[in-house]
Amino acid sequence: MANSASGDSVVDRIVRLLSAFPEDVSALQLSELAERAGLPLTTAHRLVRQLADHGLLDAGPGGLVRPGLRLWELVNRTAPTLALRQAAMPFMEDIQQVLNQNVNLAVLDGWDALFVERLSRRGSVANRARVAGRMPVHTSSAGLALMAHQDRLLQANYLDQFADPDGKVATDAVRVLLSETFHQGFAQLKGVVDPDTWGIAVPVLDARQRAVASLGVVVPLREMRLQALVPALQTAARGIARRLNDA
Repeated sequence: MANSASGDSVVDRIVRLLSAFPEDVSALQLSELAERAGLPLTTAHRLVRQLADHGLLDAGPGGLVRPGLRLWELVNRTAPTLALRQAAMPFMEDIQQVLNQNVNLAVLDGWDALFVERLSRRGSVANRARVAGRMPVHTSSAGLALMAHQDRLLQANYLDQFADPDGKVATDAVRVLLSETFHQGFAQLKGVVDPDTWGIAVPVLDARQRAVASLGVVVPLREMRLQALVPALQTAARGIARRLNDA
């Protein structure tokens, strides 16, 4: 595999290019895409044209670049979360019908909760969790529910490498959050992501009692019906786990 003068391979540069799109932006000017990917403009232009020839990117008029339909097709056809989403959707729809609020499904990827599905409707509270969006473990109930039910080595590695950019979150505080989440069987964060919302999530456990996903809701901060919310989520999570085991 040919390397550039900087030592990175063509694959490295393509990955950087495809990863440069922000979560909430569907298209970028070529010059901005090159800058975000850390590539010379000429290199970015050449790679974009090659990827566009295969439908992985769409190079429009005026230098506007967006992900291509072929990329979307391949990702959705072979995504490892496809079975999880199919198993979870009926239960997520039931939860949403009862609460009339946002419902989300997440998996652990590195030290982030990666959201793979979300249901929302008009009139529900604000929800920062977007499909294919990420949140750090310690800032989301989904992340805490996932990390609290991993093996001790993974948790230790997470805590050892934990570093908040602003230095505002101590490792001990995160350790306490994980311990509380594990022992009570659910995670809750009030007003952390949005001052007016409350995130609650439960783990979807495999046969080893490790979290393969988390099922969560985002409700108004005034919503305090834990006695109703948590059992409903836990019942749905067990149903998802059964469907995954039967698949």
